[in-house]
Amino acid sequence: MTDYKFEGWCGHGPESAKGKMKWEEYTPKTFTDDDVDIKISHCGICGSDIHTLRSGWYPTPYPCVVGHEIIGKAVKVGKNVKHVKEGDRVGVGAQAASCLKPDCPQCSDGFENHCGNMAATYGGFFPGGKEKTYGGYANYNRTPGHFVFKIPEQISSEHAAPIMCGGITLYSPLKTYNATGKNVGIIGLGGLGHFGVLFAKALGAKSVTVISRSHAKEDDARKLGADNFIATGDEDWDQGKNASSLDLIVSTVSSDNMPLPGYLNLLKFRGTFVQVGAPEDPLPSFQAFALIQKAIHITGSAIGAPHEIVEMLNLVAEKGIKPWTQLVPLKEANQALVDFEAGKPRFRFVLKNENY
Repeated sequence: MTDYKFEGWCGHGPESAKGKMKWEEYTPKTFTDDDVDIKISHCGICGSDIHTLRSGWYPTPYPCVVGHEIIGKAVKVGKNVKHVKEGDRVGVGAQAASCLKPDCPQCSDGFENHCGNMAATYGGFFPGGKEKTYGGYANYNRTPGHFVFKIPEQISSEHAAPIMCGGITLYSPLKTYNATGKNVGIIGLGGLGHFGVLFAKALGAKSVTVISRSHAKEDDARKLGADNFIATGDEDWDQGKNASSLDLIVSTVSSDNMPLPGYLNLLKFRGTFVQVGAPEDPLPSFQAFALIQKAIHITGSAIGAPHEIVEMLNLVAEKGIKPWTQLVPLKEANQALVDFEAGKPRFRFVLKNENY
């Protein structure tokens, strides 16, 4: 038993994505010696929250408390958890569990985020399928310690929150496909894309090009450190000097009508295209010769493994990387969702628990 209650903004159906969540008490997973209870101070708002609340990707097991960019204080720590102690400032990202079995190819190789029994921080079930996962639009969170991380003191809680999902989602592919010394393209300048610019520069990219629909965000892109800017609304945007100019592209766009053939035309011989944005409908088609002629690689990336999250946090602390954030009181979470859908954040809303 604890002397605190788990209360949060619960979605009870697809309409909740329109700012119709309800604040109420819920029952978290049963506490074990492997778990950590966190008193939440901050939680970032992610596009995944909207997709899940409206059952866009799959049928959501309502009621659902979203939020997987969680920062707070460890208030109860299971005896098997050795890297966190009560009172530590900690964070949780988009993953709450995996099977962690020694015969699991992914978990045993340190890629728990690709485990077939991976449990998302909210809107899913822990291995075994009986207890649900609940996220961070709440006052407390309970997560297995393997997926709880100490936050370096150099990083503010406001900045640490969106790094736990938005940040790692861009850090992982940029590190995996070696952005260092390469001409990197980032498609979309939003909550994910702006992390792409920050991390590509921090990892030593030769150049960073932001690709967006119009020139509306060009000034912001350059303030973040982008060297070049391509607007897909311009005529022949994928031709001339832009054609075959990039070694690596990371796409944060969550649209099923993105101009994918044009994006691929920007890649050099044996260039790599990484999709991290997740549309609710299939990606657009393209001609096979877009791949064949230049031997292009198309792949995807899902958040990041625990060891990558630790790497990323250390890099953020070392380089003083600061995402662009806007604080919103937790009590205003419903309005924040509406504003998020309207494209108002520059570039990440972070809920602050006024009762922390």
